[in-house]
Amino acid sequence: MAELLQQVRVLDPNSQTDRIADVLLDTHRNRILAIETQLEPEPDTTITPATGCILAPGLVDFYSHSGEPGYEDRETLRSLTAAAGAGGFTRLAILPDTEPMIDHGAMVQSLSQTVNTSGCCAGNWQFWGALTHGCQGQQMAEYGDLQAQVVGFTDGRAIADWTLLQRSLIYLQPLGKPIALVPALTPLQQQGVARESPTALALGLPMDPACSETAAIAALLELVATTATPVHLMKISTARGVALIAAAKAQGLPITASTTWLHLLWEVQDLHRYDPSLHLAPPLGTPDDRQALIAGVRTGVIDAIAIDHTPYTYEEKTVSFATSPVGAIGLELALPLLWEKLVKPGLLSPLELWQALSHRPAQCLGQASGRCAVDAELELVLFDPAVAWRVEPGELRSLSCNTHLLNQTIHGRVQRTFYPASSNDQ
Repeated sequence: MAELLQQVRVLDPNSQTDRIADVLLDTHRNRILAIETQLEPEPDTTITPATGCILAPGLVDFYSHSGEPGYEDRETLRSLTAAAGAGGFTRLAILPDTEPMIDHGAMVQSLSQTVNTSGCCAGNWQFWGALTHGCQGQQMAEYGDLQAQVVGFTDGRAIADWTLLQRSLIYLQPLGKPIALVPALTPLQQQGVARESPTALALGLPMDPACSETAAIAALLELVATTATPVHLMKISTARGVALIAAAKAQGLPITASTTWLHLLWEVQDLHRYDPSLHLAPPLGTPDDRQALIAGVRTGVIDAIAIDHTPYTYEEKTVSFATSPVGAIGLELALPLLWEKLVKPGLLSPLELWQALSHRPAQCLGQASGRCAVDAELELVLFDPAVAWRVEPGELRSLSCNTHLLNQTIHGRVQRTFYPASSNDQ
């Protein structure tokens, strides 16, 4: 069956394509048949007007959290899949902090079986394996047991034992899997919940200095230089951190880096309402931090924008800012807000945004990215940046609604997500 998307804006980071065209899809063979300035439809072709919409490769989330197993009241694999699809994500790498943790092969097998038999998990859903047993940072996980079944290794949190970390990098190097580390020195954080700044001082919030991140980055870069093991640095949030990573890349160190969508859009000044959904780890940065992160994404120093979707129930988040659990949902919200606040003002081009949300995250995971090109498989998102909608629990596919955008109207919504033929239907 053929479908013609008329006058859609085609974005493809692989070929640096950004143009208006007609796109003919074969939804039976799951292929793009043609991309031309104008196409004449055959009599049996379904015609879909798409003026003003974006057609581009499906998004790739480098890391997010699942509630299942252990916290199904926050999020199930079914609801996580629905939220990801509604946000345009065709690939999702799930962090290992479930209950029990993803630190042994049998756990991955169980989760994969749930994904494959649920009838709902479309797309390329993969799991990170724990770097340490129970993600506790005390002893190495069973890497040999996990390696064939996970996308890579991470605890998704800082590891305090640097000797253990060095040995882990040495052991993992021959496996050739991505290793993702959170740069943070917890003694320097001093239980801070806001980035050290005059604003945090005025708000009376315990402060986390930038050096808690940058000192850890410097130490991790030394480990990478010593072991020659490639590493991905997660959740970068400071201007100095971006500068350190840029210098390390210029020296040829095998590193990549990511920040989260929330750190690109909001700052410590936005904490004035003490909204627990903006209690993040690392905390939101200063205006200088945010501008440096945006520049880092634009230049490629920051390879990927991660969503770090972290669902919590209403009861868990309805507490004081400082005592609330860290994190917020974002799979359904990230693309509209990034387009509205970064692309529309010209801070990022559409292709630069898609590089950081699709092409480069796939590369960081050691995968080929999706393409919006003739004969490419349908792994696409159709996005309308003009659609207005209200962020309400009934409008969200996630089971949780811990976002400071709740009850606000935003612009931009995914109209359709096309999954690879090998994936289950949503």
